[in-house]
Amino acid sequence: MTDMKPISPVTASAPTPEIVRMTIVQGEAKASTDPRVEMSTILGSCVATCLFDPVARVGGMNHFLLAEPPAHARNQTFDSDYGLFLMELLINEMLALGAHKHRMRARLYGGANLNPDLSPIGTANAAFARQFLEREKIPCVFEDLEGTQARRIQFRPASGQVRARLVPCDVAPKEKPLGRPQSALGAVELF
Repeated sequence: MTDMKPISPVTASAPTPEIVRMTIVQGEAKASTDPRVEMSTILGSCVATCLFDPVARVGGMNHFLLAEPPAHARNQTFDSDYGLFLMELLINEMLALGAHKHRMRARLYGGANLNPDLSPIGTANAAFARQFLEREKIPCVFEDLEGTQARRIQFRPASGQVRARLVPCDVAPKEKPLGRPQSALGAVELF
């Protein structure tokens, strides 16, 4: 019979793996299985999709500026600014890492309408993202879309964890311009 010593509890904690930060800019889609990776982006009217396969522990994020190319340009080469291209690219990158489409879950962010004087691009982007996921039968488990403020998104693709924060508006609402003072107008004779 051998003398067995009790195993003493480990008092030192295991070293925390260093986070690998990956910025996803407009026109990009990236996927990863690395638990150290944290993807981030900042969105205004753009939309980001965070996809996650909980079984394969594969996740990815994209960032698109516009929903779809105009009808007359659809048969031409896709531009990476369009959601149609970037949604397909993100799914394909995840499949290449072992994800299965039927297990993917989505979270949608962005689509704000920051300037009331411009067309509602953010609303169109949000509608496209919802419709794309529905058409592809990928459940959207959460969305933080539209509104009037930009967002900062941080996503850990291997765990599916997301943190979304509104970006504070540090610009005061624009006031109507004051007319030039009468003294600045000078004497002008109109013909």
